[in-house]
Amino acid sequence: MSNPDGLLVDIAAMVESERSNQMPLTVVVPGAVITGRLAPESLWNERVAEVLAASEHLKSFAALFSAPATGDGDDAALSAARPTHLHLHVARILQGSYGLPHTGGMYRIAIADISSWTVGDLSYSDQ
Repeated sequence: MSNPDGLLVDIAAMVESERSNQMPLTVVVPGAVITGRLAPESLWNERVAEVLAASEHLKSFAALFSAPATGDGDDAALSAARPTHLHLHVARILQGSYGLPHTGGMYRIAIADISSWTVGDLSYSDQ
C-alpha cells in the first residue's frame, strides 16, 4: 500500500499507547498471510532481545533491540509519532493447513506493505 490504512495506524497507535499485547490481527503482505497478536514496539524489542541474549551465537545482536529509542528523550514526542510498523508476537505465517512456526514467532511488518487485514487470529481446523 502506498498510503497506509489510517484505521490500521490508529489501532497500532492505541496498542502502543495502552501497552496492550492482546489485540489479535491477521495481515496480508506480498507473498504471505501473517496472523498473531499486536504488541507495543518496546515490549516486542524486549522479547526479541531476550531470545537473542539466550543464544551463544546471536547474543551480540541483543543490544540492538535493547538500546533506548532514538530521539531527543521527549517521551511525549515519541509517543505522539504515528506507528510505521506492526509488531506481532505469537505470530504465524499461514501456509496451507498450518502456521509457521508452529509455536509462533516475532514479526515486524511495515504498515505500508499491508494490502489487507482483519481483526482476529486465524487458525486452521482439521474438521
